[in-house]
Amino acid sequence: MSFRSIEQLLRRNSKTKISRNIVDGVHDQKEEQCVQSLRELLLASNQLPEKFDDYYLLLRFLRMRGFNILKAKEMFLNMLKWREDCSVDAIANEFKFEEYDAVKRCYPHGFHGVDKFGRPLYIERIGLVDLSKLMQVTSIDRYVKYHISEQEKTMSLRYPACSIAAKKHIASTTAILDVKGLGMNNFSKSAREMFIEIQKIDSNYYPETLNQLYIINAGTGFRALWKVLKAFMEARTLAKIQVLGTNYLNTLLEAVDPSNLPDFLGGTCNCPATGGCLLHDKGPWTDPEMVRASKAAFGKGQKSFNELTATIACESFAGCQEPSAKQVDSTSRRKRTLGMLLKDGQDGTDTSGNILRKQVDEQISEKIRQLEDCAAQTKETLQTLVCKQQELTSHIEQLRRILRDGTSADKKTDEQNSK
Repeated sequence: MSFRSIEQLLRRNSKTKISRNIVDGVHDQKEEQCVQSLRELLLASNQLPEKFDDYYLLLRFLRMRGFNILKAKEMFLNMLKWREDCSVDAIANEFKFEEYDAVKRCYPHGFHGVDKFGRPLYIERIGLVDLSKLMQVTSIDRYVKYHISEQEKTMSLRYPACSIAAKKHIASTTAILDVKGLGMNNFSKSAREMFIEIQKIDSNYYPETLNQLYIINAGTGFRALWKVLKAFMEARTLAKIQVLGTNYLNTLLEAVDPSNLPDFLGGTCNCPATGGCLLHDKGPWTDPEMVRASKAAFGKGQKSFNELTATIACESFAGCQEPSAKQVDSTSRRKRTLGMLLKDGQDGTDTSGNILRKQVDEQISEKIRQLEDCAAQTKETLQTLVCKQQELTSHIEQLRRILRDGTSADKKTDEQNSK
């Protein structure tokens, strides 16, 4: 790993680590080490775009791959390639789903409030879907693009707004899937294709964004269908799914306050002014104050979530305020380089630059300790391999000796027989 990569790593982390810990608590040490290792691996090969240099994003890929760093790296790089191949940024910024209202009428679905933890609550009444009409008003390709645009909106707006509202890190969704009336007979080929494509996108490119999925009103028809659908889903995803019958309400109320649960599911909300709960994209992300705070934290969508948590920390704790535009020039708005942080340390006063330098020094010291541990482990491993090599060499020589002795014995036997 080059010094440039280490410098980039320290530069990206030094300003946000303290505020992140204040907001989210101390990270699990083993998880943080894995994230650090994955980040270093990507940085060393220049495969970590600034936009995706985010602790929690990398952690999601690691969790999805059981903290196997090489598999997580492969999955992460596949995500980057998919985004480029499918022009995901263009979909997020430019795609217009003109048939939105028509789709909502034949496919009731949408975000509606939050769960008790503060996560976005997503609801689908898939049992009421009119598939023939849905395919008349849109296509599988356009619906998949719409789904991607909604995922991007969730990542860039819904999660940040929920995090600001809850004053803690939010990066997953609680979902309710009402499957009343759904079974093998009305789950057509088009529905299967759309389900498989969306499931592939969510699992491969937006991993670990599902907190819990409650499938409710599951009858015998759906349970037969579920046995087929499970084959297309990751084991970690399946572990987050509860399949419930008609007695689901008590389970839902453990996770969702009645005021955020539509009345057709047993809650108290009916959103009469908006034409129904699933037509109202209800949540902190539609609150002008939350939207303003999100935009202030993210700018034009270029800030990472690490920077967002720094903003939350400043707003949540007395005596800590973000510097005004007059106090921050265009250079200092960007993350500072290692050289700038070290230069700050030359000042005699205990300025923020000195604090940042201390952070950098601590991280460099920690990096030295990690590398020393790695060197010691490598030395031990090499010694073990040398011993193993010697054992193998001795074993090979023994086998060769046996082979030679056997050949000599056979030759003597042949000579005696010929006499």
